[in-house]
Amino acid sequence: MDSDALYVKLLDSIAVGIFTVNLNWEITFFNREAEKITGFTKKEAVGSKCYEIFRTDLCHKGCHLKRAIRSKTKIVKVRNIILTKGNKETPVDITVSILRNDKGRIIGGIESFLDDSVRVSLEKEVYKSYVFDDVIGRDEKILGLFDIFSCMARTDTQILIVGETGTGKDIFARAIHNMSPRSKKPFVKVNCAALPANLIESELFGYKKGAFTDAKNDKPGRFQSAEGGTVLLDEIGDLPIDLQAKLLEVLDEKMFYPLGSAKPVKVDVRIIATTNKDLQHMMKNGLFRGDLYYRLNAVEIKIPPLRERVVDIPLLADHFLRQYSNGLDKNVQRVNPGAMKILLGYYYPGNVRELKHIIEHAVIVCNGDEIGTDDLPLSLRKQISHTMAGGVKQTDDLEGSEILDALRSHGWNRGKAAKALKINRTTLWRRMRKFGFQHKSVA
Repeated sequence: MDSDALYVKLLDSIAVGIFTVNLNWEITFFNREAEKITGFTKKEAVGSKCYEIFRTDLCHKGCHLKRAIRSKTKIVKVRNIILTKGNKETPVDITVSILRNDKGRIIGGIESFLDDSVRVSLEKEVYKSYVFDDVIGRDEKILGLFDIFSCMARTDTQILIVGETGTGKDIFARAIHNMSPRSKKPFVKVNCAALPANLIESELFGYKKGAFTDAKNDKPGRFQSAEGGTVLLDEIGDLPIDLQAKLLEVLDEKMFYPLGSAKPVKVDVRIIATTNKDLQHMMKNGLFRGDLYYRLNAVEIKIPPLRERVVDIPLLADHFLRQYSNGLDKNVQRVNPGAMKILLGYYYPGNVRELKHIIEHAVIVCNGDEIGTDDLPLSLRKQISHTMAGGVKQTDDLEGSEILDALRSHGWNRGKAAKALKINRTTLWRRMRKFGFQHKSVA
């Protein structure tokens, strides 16, 4: 037996799919395991273009084999999904490299691939226990919310979702809608903080032709657009006081009057509201209607900040890593222990949204297959270095959390917050400056 035949026999005996291509992307070798995984015979494969056999989403855009040949590098353990001859999607784990002739000239590429179906199935079984629609978490606080969501999704009860900026309140709201009997109907989000005060009423309730100078035609509002579905009133605390009465009418009567109309419009929608403000404090100061607050607050769900669910940071980081790695056509597989230690030790004033942006930055600048400390934003590394050097002690981190909670629960009234914390106002002011907490209102 000559060396070439021995070489082919050896490759055919390996329990890994292997194929080679020339520079025209024509398959020149296809072993038995490749036949087994794809369903195509060697005779069908050899001479065909590789994208005709594997038919992956990356074949024409983002092909790792093409990238390896062009960059003259090896790419190890990348996940992909191929389409078999029987049109079955099969997850595979691939490694690609270049092929050279005896003179060192590149003549093509070689790819090995493993059927990854078992691992992916097991991973899904584990992962789904941490996911409720698009909400991800394994912390007991989040898992407890999953149970509440399941119950609330089946009802038409108004829900108020409370939490800091960046905790993903709108994602939780959409998850409830998607699990509800209204899921086939529209989910319409209204950002009360983003819409100018003079446009909110017409955006919410629509208007009739001639209602004002530029009203040349009838225009339905967001409530009519969401008929049968769900309206998310994001940051309800920013809704002007004069429109709160009209919203109360929708909740109580299931009807409203568009601008310029003497005829009411009936509407069937479920309302979910979110806020990062202390509505009770606003209510006491005449900034939020009490009757609307109690109508919206049939069920209140409080989303914990990320610093209170540290166990979820690796899970969320992995989710965002996959999202951005695939979207940017990069082979970033993991966060290394050093970088993860930094992520676990950070305070996250911007919560999940901030972690998402940190991972996006890291994936963009990462040149290897894992995120290291140097890939994290410089501002984050400086803060952690300062903490480790003793600039801010761990006890101060806890104290910062207590101060922030006290300020928020008392509507940023420094006098009341200081009293609750049993410290004087001057000490509180120094602590606020130390932790960079923005002063929200005059106490």
